Order: sequence, then C-alpha cells, then structure tokens
Amino acid sequence: MSLVDLIQEVQTLLSQLFHHLSFGTPPRCASNISGGHRPTSDKILQTDDFPLCAAQIGTELQKQFAALPGGRGTDGSPIIIFPEFPTFSGLEEDEIKNVLNYLTTVPSIAASGIGFILVIDRRLDRWAAVRATLLRIAGSFPATVNLVLVLRPTTLLQRALSDFLFKFNKDEFKMKVVMLSSVTELHAYIDPGQLTTELGGAQEYCHESWISHRTAIEAFALMVKTTAHTLQNFGTELAETELPNDAEATTSLLHSHSLKKDNMKEDLRVSQSQGARLLDYINEPFQTDTEYLMTHDELENLATVQRLLGQLDETETAFDDFWERHRSKLEQCLQLRRFEQHFREVRSQLDATSERLCGFSEVSVNPSHAEHVLRELSSHEEKACDVLDYALSLASEGDGLIENAHYAEDSIRPKCCELRAVCEVISSTLRDKKSFLLTAMELHHALEKASRWCEEGIYLLASQPVDRCQSQDGAEAALRELERYLETAPLHTLIDCSAICCQYEAVLTTQLRDQVERVFQKQGSVQEMFEKRRVSLKKLAAKQTRPVQPVAPRPEVKSPQGSPNQQRKERRYSADNALCRKVESPIPNGGTRHASLSEEDENLAVLRRHVMNELLETERAYVEELLCVLEGYAAEMDNPSMAHLIPSMLLSKKDILFGNMSEIYQFHKRTFLKELEAYTNCPELVGHCFLERMKDLQIYEAYCQNKPRSESLWRQCSDCAFFQECQKKLEHKLGLDSYLLKPVQRITKYQLLLKELLKYSKGCDGCDDLQEALSSILGILKAVNDSMHLIAITGYEGNLSELGRLLMQGSFSVWTEHKKGHAKVKDLARFKPMQRHLFLHEKALLFCKKREENGEGYEKAPSYSFKHSLNMSAVGITESAKGDSKKFEVWCNSREEVFIVQAPTSEIKTLWVNEIRKVLTQQLKACRDARQQKSDSPNHTANCSISLSPFRSSSQKNQKKQEEKKAEAIPVSDSNSMLAKHKGWTKVSLSVDASEENDGYSSGEEPLNSDTEEDAGQKLIPGKYTAVADSEKAGPQELSVKSGDMVQLIREGEDGQWFVRNLRSSKEGWMAHANLLGLISDSKSSQSISSSDDSVSGNLSTSSSCSETYTSFSDIKP
Repeated sequence: MSLVDLIQEVQTLLSQLFHHLSFGTPPRCASNISGGHRPTSDKILQTDDFPLCAAQIGTELQKQFAALPGGRGTDGSPIIIFPEFPTFSGLEEDEIKNVLNYLTTVPSIAASGIGFILVIDRRLDRWAAVRATLLRIAGSFPATVNLVLVLRPTTLLQRALSDFLFKFNKDEFKMKVVMLSSVTELHAYIDPGQLTTELGGAQEYCHESWISHRTAIEAFALMVKTTAHTLQNFGTELAETELPNDAEATTSLLHSHSLKKDNMKEDLRVSQSQGARLLDYINEPFQTDTEYLMTHDELENLATVQRLLGQLDETETAFDDFWERHRSKLEQCLQLRRFEQHFREVRSQLDATSERLCGFSEVSVNPSHAEHVLRELSSHEEKACDVLDYALSLASEGDGLIENAHYAEDSIRPKCCELRAVCEVISSTLRDKKSFLLTAMELHHALEKASRWCEEGIYLLASQPVDRCQSQDGAEAALRELERYLETAPLHTLIDCSAICCQYEAVLTTQLRDQVERVFQKQGSVQEMFEKRRVSLKKLAAKQTRPVQPVAPRPEVKSPQGSPNQQRKERRYSADNALCRKVESPIPNGGTRHASLSEEDENLAVLRRHVMNELLETERAYVEELLCVLEGYAAEMDNPSMAHLIPSMLLSKKDILFGNMSEIYQFHKRTFLKELEAYTNCPELVGHCFLERMKDLQIYEAYCQNKPRSESLWRQCSDCAFFQECQKKLEHKLGLDSYLLKPVQRITKYQLLLKELLKYSKGCDGCDDLQEALSSILGILKAVNDSMHLIAITGYEGNLSELGRLLMQGSFSVWTEHKKGHAKVKDLARFKPMQRHLFLHEKALLFCKKREENGEGYEKAPSYSFKHSLNMSAVGITESAKGDSKKFEVWCNSREEVFIVQAPTSEIKTLWVNEIRKVLTQQLKACRDARQQKSDSPNHTANCSISLSPFRSSSQKNQKKQEEKKAEAIPVSDSNSMLAKHKGWTKVSLSVDASEENDGYSSGEEPLNSDTEEDAGQKLIPGKYTAVADSEKAGPQELSVKSGDMVQLIREGEDGQWFVRNLRSSKEGWMAHANLLGLISDSKSSQSISSSDDSVSGNLSTSSSCSETYTSFSDIKP
C-alpha cells in the first residue's frame, strides 16, 4: 500500500472517529500527498472548525444532568439517562444544548440513525419540574428521539397530579413519552443489563471515569489528525522541491529535509505511544474483572483505536519508503553537482596543461640545452600526469554513477568521454615532444662526439713537440700517434651528411642543419690537417738527418727589460692550460711561421669554447636550481595542504628567507641566459654581454645584504617538518641552505670564468671588453662585501644613503688629539690606540667600533657601533705622521680635532690616502668649475668675489701644473691663499714646518683665524661670505641663516650690529658681530678684495721635510 493510500485511509478513520465525537460529519477522503488536487469534501484535515470535545465542555459534563452510559434498547437505540437533578430548571440553555449535542455524537452513525431512548428519573421531583424538563429537552435535543421514559414522582399528591395533568399536556411535548411508576415498569421497556445500578440495572457506571476516557480518546484522535496533516504537508514539500544547481545548496537541502524527516518520525512515534497507552486504558477493566462486558460505545471506540494504530504503523512504513526514494534522489543530485564541479576544475587544469605544452618549444641548440629542455619537459610531464590521473579517476567515478542508475546519465556520459579524449590528446602531445627531444638529443650527442674528436685531434696536433719530431725516431713516434688517433675516427665521426639529414629530418631545424654542416666542414679540415702532418712526418721519418740542437729563434728586437727566461715563459703554453708551445717550424724546405700561428690560434679558440661551454652549462644548471628552490620551497609555503607543517616563526617571512631570488631567477631565465647563448660561437666577445647587463647584476647586492637575516631564520626553522617534506619531494640530498647559497657562489664564479676567457683571448677583438667586464664584476663583489659591512652599522641616527657611495672600509688603530676647545679627560689621557673600523663615503668619513662576532655562519658577521663622523667638506689629511710609514692624519676645524690613523700595512695606507685625495680633488675641481662659470658670466665685474683656497700656489706656474695634472699629483705643500690688504687687514706670512703639528689645513680654515686670541679682536669688512653654521633669528628684524648660504655684509650699524642680506633667500636683516664671527670665521670663500695688482699678496714658507697635505673644497663657493 502506498503512502498516499495509507494517509487517505487514516483520514477516513479519523472522519469516522470524529463523527462519533461530533455532529455526525460523513467520512472525508484525503488529499494527494504529492500536492495534487484536493477534493472539496476533504474538510477534516483542512478546517479549524472542530466538533465539541469533552475537554471543551468539561464543566457542563461534570454536573451530570445527562449521561450516556452506553446501554442500548432492544432495537439498538442508544440510551441517554437524565438522573435526578433538582436544579435542572436553573441550567443555562447553552449548557443543555452543548451536553446534548456532544452526547448524541458519541454513538456510531448506525446507532444514531435508529434514534435515541431518553430515560428521565424524576421520582423525587414534582410534576411541574417534570413538565419543564420535558419541554426543555424537546426544544434542545438535536437528534431523533424514539422513546422518552419518565419515572414520575413517587409521592401520592405528585403522582396523582402527574397522572391527571399528563393527559392534558402530552401533546405539547412532541415526543413519545411514557410515564412509569417504578423501575420495574422501566425494565419492561429496557433490558436491566443496559441500565445502570441507579435504575435497577447491572451496568457499573462512573461518570468521572467516562469523562476521562472520552478526553483521552479525543486527544489521541486530535494527535493523529495533526500528524497526518504534517505528513501530508511534508510530502507535498518534498514532491514540489526543485533540485539545486550546486553542491553546497544540495548538501544544505539534504540536511534540512533530513532534520524535518526526523521530526516527522518523532511525531509518529509519539502518536503510536499515545495510542498504545489509550488502548491499555480501554482494556483496563478486563485486567480487574475478566467477566466485564463492554458497552457498545466502548467496543466501537476500542476497534477504532486499534485500527488507527495499525494504520499509523503502515503509514510509517510507507513514509520511510517514500523518504528513502527522496533521499536517494537528493544524494544522486549531490553526486552530480560534485562531479560537475570537479569536472570544471580538472577541465581548466587540462586546458592550462595543453596551453603550456603548446607553448613549449622542444627545439634545442646543443646537447646540454637538449638535456635541459628534456628536464623541463619531464617536469611538465610529471605535473601533467597528476592532472591526467585526476581526470581519468573522475571519468571512472562518472562511470560508477552511470552503473548505479543515476538519473542524470545523459549529462554524465558526455563529460566522461570528453575527459578521456582530452587526456589522450595531452598524452599524445607529450609522447611526440619527448620522442622529438630524444631524437634531437641523439643527433646533438653525435655532433658533439664528432666535434670533440676534432678538438682533441687539434689538441693532439698542437701538443706534439716539434723539436722531437726532427729526429727519425721522434717523427715515427708522432706518426704512429696520429695513425692511432685516426683509427678512432669511424667510431666518433659522422660518415655521410645526406644520410644524417635523411635520418634526422624530423628534428632538423635550420640552426641544427647549419650545425651539421659545420661539423662536417670541421671534420674535413681536421682530417686535412692530419693528412698534412702525416706527409711532413713521413718525410722526416724517411730522411736520415743528423741530430740538431734546437735553438730558440733570435728576436729581431731585444727588449732591455726582458730576459731569456721571460721570453721563453711567454712562448710556452703548459698542457695543464691546454696551450701549445710557440715555436717556429724547423723544417727548412718551406715550413712557415704562419702555419704555426694558425694552429696556435685554433688551439686557443678550442680553449675559449671549453670555457664558454662551462659558462653556459653552469648557467643553465644554476637557472634550473633556482627554479627548483622557488617551486619546491617558496611556492609550497603558499600551499594550503602544507600550511600545517609550517612553524609559526616562518609564517609571512618568505621574503626574508628567499630574499629577491625570484627577481634573480627571472633575470637569468628571461634575459642573461639567452644573451649568453648568443655568444656560443664567439666566446671572446662575451665580455660585451656582461657589460650590457652589469647594472642588472647589481641585484645580487640586495640578496647578499639579506643573507644574514635569511641564514638566521633558516637556523631557527631548519629542523621543521615543512623543509624535510619539501626536500623529500624534490629528492635533494642537500638541504635548502645549500641552495640558498647558490646566488652568492654564482656571482663569484663569473670572475673566475672571465679570467679564464681573458687568458685565452689575448689580442682578440673582445679582449678589452673582457678586461672591463672582469673589473666590473670585481667591483660588484667589492660593493657587495662593503654593503655587508655597511648594514651592520648600528647607532647612526642619519640616513647612510645620504652620505654618497661607499668607497672604502677597513679596520685601523686610531689616536685622537684635541688642540682647542673642550676635550674629554679620557681623550687627553689616551696613550693606547682605539681600534676603529672606518667607512669612507663620498661625503663623510665614519668611525665605528667593531663588536665581537657571535653565532655561526652568517650570524658570525661582525657589527659596528657608530662613534664619530667627519664631513668630507671640512676634512684635511696629512700623508705622513710622526715618522711612521703606516700612519696618516685626518683633521678638521683648524686641527682642533686630529685623528692619527695607523693602517695594518703601508699598502693599505697608500690606498686610503689616494682615495681620500681623489675625493678632495674632485671637490676642488667642482669648486673651480663653479668659480669659472661665475667668472665667465655677464654679471662679473672688476670688483668680483674671489674664492680663496689653500691649494692656490704662490705662482701661476704651479697653478697651471696642478690644472694640467688634474689632481693626479698635488704639490708637496700647497701655499696659503693670498689675503687682501683692505681696511686694516694686513699681509700675513704663515710658516709651515714638518716638526710642527700645523702641517696642513682644510678648506674651511683661514690662516688669519687659526688663533683664538686673534678671533677676539678680529674686524669684519663688507663683502660676500659663506655661512658654515646655522643661525636662527631671535627678533623680528634679525636674519635667519642656514649652513652653506651665501651672505653679503652691507654696512655696520650701532652696537656691533651688521645689516646682512641672505643671497639665497633674498632676505635682509640685522645680525650681531659675535654671531657673524661664528658663522663666517671659518669661511673665506667670498671675501671682497680689490682687483689691483697689490691687493693680493702673501707668502708661504715650507721646510723641505714638510709632508703632503690635502684638504677638501666643497665648502668653497664661487
């Protein structure tokens, strides 16, 4: 029986049951559970107008003015008893109607159709009450009344009255009324077994139990009705539900329906439990009295409840079956949506794989390149195999759904066929490309084998000692050596060019075809060289010659510096370096020097190609290793499946661990490797490639600067499971730290390869480029090394990048001397040197203290605490100090601060002094250029501002020599600038002696201002000056000046005030004499001096032992 039929039958039973409990409503048919047409007669489960229930009129029933004990008349008519109730006349009309309506709905339809028998007990009442009761019953009884039996009052008067008055009033009752005098007469109409004990019958009746019984039956009926209604609505909802279009919605719908199904099942179980308890309640009298006879109403109710419980069980079974079909369909829908989602994912992966394969070029240029391309193809194949396996497994999963009779078979089958077809296309493409590469690699190896045979043959020819071949035995030995080598030709050389081209036609590109032709040409050339050598050796072997002492040829021009040993050394090329000795042919009959030189050039070309091949092979391996690290480690840090293996300290620190390795890889992969390969056949020109990409190679500086941080992070996390898992997948024998060191090793490898190429490229076109490229690479390595020290500086508050390029750095012993001003007691009492690490920048010299090295590896790198800095614009140097060849002095501020620096060696001292000299000389040149530009300007007048420099010599001849040498050689001691004789200024002569400490001064000094006592009485004159310090205005009329500003003193006012104009800001104001002395006392760059012949004079006395002194000039303004 289907679920729909069961629910309809349950509803029919409920209709009958409610008919027993209500107004006799006819049975109703159920609606379709799937949401179909509902008949109009289906009212029980669709309306809220329920019949009266015992619980609703419990108060009226409790009064017991009418009862339905369950007895029947002889014709089966239900019996309603109206017991003695003195206050019946006081009842409300609604109370009587409700009770009578309810009682008449309790019997079955058949019993109610016969009609009712009313038994009215008024034996203790009066006739007037009897008459009133009959009238009210006649007016309120809702059903058919067959007979009314009245037990009339028993008192004499009331009996007489009732007999007399009944005859006159019986017509107004509209019912068949029989007046009875006793219960004995009643028994004549009704069997005593159908009457209660109060009426002389045998039926035990308890009104309270009857009410409780009816309430329980009606509650169960209502529960069954509600459950059936809920089942109907749920079935309609399931039938009308549309299947979702995605897996998530389908999962949610299945979960929601499952919860509702569980609620339905729980309601069914509650209904069944309630029915079972009601059944036990109905059967309870049998447990106490086995001879108990049920009334007709009790029997009907018992049968109805039993049948209803049975139908509920069948309904549950049918609902379970319906639910299983619905759940199965939802699960199939979920399987379909997941299949479709996985299909879209794998299809996109297959498309990406196909696109990569289509863009993959299998063309190779040499064996190592072919192997590299094959490795890349193998990598693509491994990734593609994972995708293909996933796609084929998904197709198999689709086949399984079809075999399980999935409802969407028509949608699944085409997708499975499509997946298999695409997988077959990708597999076929991989096979074709791999076959192409293997064939090309075979040809490359054959060409390389033949080319190697040719090169080894050339090397053999070049390495045969010609002097030994002059004897017959030597010639025969050399001839046998050649013949043995020629015997190996069939195993190594190519035989037929046309056959080779035919055999490898599928892989022959234009470049590869040209390579085949070159190899055949080279084979022919080598065989021709062998043949010529054989002919020569045969002649020597056949000719009986006396032993000849080999003598080195006399050079046409003998160099006075050269020695015979040096000349022989220059001619000799060792076998370790694959060079042959450079000798002239001793053959007297036409052997030429040109042939020997040609062989030597060929040998050098072979060696250059060897170095170039090593450069290319190691470059490709390097690129491959970088890619392996980036894909095998860096990319895996973003892989969600590996996230649980990554320690917390490594999260979001990929940039620290790998630095700019990705940038390095992209440069080498996309640019540098391709450009290097373009020089495969002309390795002597590869220096141009390095020079073109020198700026790009500076990216290694950032990588090396980050290396200490990377090393520290690696040491903290090296033992984590993430790195071990990545290393296991990559099948690496070495850990990640070895591969993180590759970029550092690579940048140092270039200079070694360039040195080798330069050694074998003397006299070639690209020799100069190779030399320049080598110098540039070494410069990058130095910059990297310097930057590694520079980033270790701590405590410097400024920006190191603002100090200009780092020129030199190193450790020195330093003494300090303070000649003027405040000096620390510690500095004055310092006899032992301070160990300082100096950093020479373009604009400043930094003094730092080197801290102890701790840790391991890169963590052992030193750190530097900043101590002091000197601005190069105020620095002077003395090249020799106190007779020590390793010491020099750096000073400033009129030698108020002197730093005596001792280098580890004299050579290091010379390098530093020369570098500082370059910086100061560049400042001088910049100052002169600026002064020259101003002197050439139209605004220049006779009364101009002259920039005075301690480098101005006392004669024009010295000045001209300085300009011609361009700071390459500065005089032993530059003379002081000439001072103008103007307004009290006097000509001053300054003696300089090596024994004195004042053996040099900077551009910020003035000989007149070298003494503090002179400063106190110094006068100012109008003119232009350069401010060497900052001065903020203290009042609204005063002027603000910054260091480096050009100021013009216009006139002197009262109380030592000067009216000053700031030429930079074009503002004017007053400044105190004392403030001006502090601002411009060290600045003489723009003093106004008369242009007359006697306006400038001066002299400088210098002893012969005076050491060279160099100062800076950046503070001298034109």
